[in-house]
Amino acid sequence: MMNLERLRVLDALARHGSVGGAAEALHVTTSAVSQQLAKLEREAGERLLARHGRGVRLTDAGLLLAGHAARILAQAERARAELEARRGSVAGELRVAAFPTAARGLLPGALAALRARHPGLRVRSWEVDPGAAVVGVARGDHDLAVVLDWHDRPLAVPEGLRTASLLDDPAEAALPAGHRLADTAEIDLAELAGEEWITWGAGEFCHEWLLATLRARGVEPDIAHRAPETHTQLALVAAGLGVCVVPALGREPVPAGVVTVPLRPRVSRHVYAVWRGDADRRPAIGAVVGALRAQGARGGGVVPA
Repeated sequence: MMNLERLRVLDALARHGSVGGAAEALHVTTSAVSQQLAKLEREAGERLLARHGRGVRLTDAGLLLAGHAARILAQAERARAELEARRGSVAGELRVAAFPTAARGLLPGALAALRARHPGLRVRSWEVDPGAAVVGVARGDHDLAVVLDWHDRPLAVPEGLRTASLLDDPAEAALPAGHRLADTAEIDLAELAGEEWITWGAGEFCHEWLLATLRARGVEPDIAHRAPETHTQLALVAAGLGVCVVPALGREPVPAGVVTVPLRPRVSRHVYAVWRGDADRRPAIGAVVGALRAQGARGGGVVPA
């Protein structure tokens, strides 16, 4: 009889391609991964790994068993979901990924409410960029992710994943208080041509959206500073070092010396939860989604019907 947790380690190795990648995904040490794989080889009676340069690769037997492991783990996830649904209990462990402003603006309040209401549920959380978070859910690294679409740039969500709307998050321009447009009621992004821009890290989902949106408005941005954190961006604006687009979620408090102005036309992000369909019946999923929605409403977000 092969141990389920050891099959989980083999599955992680197959998906991530290295012992280090499997260890990071499972939140254990590389030594623990190696030990579990060695025990699995003894249980299977086959050599599952072979040296490949400085790393390892799966043998033919390893690839065969990894394919079965993926199916066994999916079936085990469905069984767990059905048992939890039968009991109606919100308990166990749930691994949640969220992009930074959702991790700051939604998770603390939602997780505190969940702990008070469902003491048998343990939620572990990580800050993860939306694209990577979706991949993590599909791979099984996370049980649920809080991700986003910009109004004109949807995030690709693979088949087999479920989604639930949490809130719509409006974005505004953030300007130094002495800026020539600081007192206007609304700003068209085209009016910010020639400004120095503060944006997210290269390759991040929000950064790519900003570039595409500005260029669609005829603005080729002069990017002066990159910062993944909203509060770092706002500190740079307060110092008079540029302008940025800042969503409402997780941005408070806005520092002195910064003025936020609504955009024309309106710009917003759609924030939603995503999880695997084989976990659809877990009461814990519904409880977390409900807590996130409630926190979004308390924070002033527009929660879709």
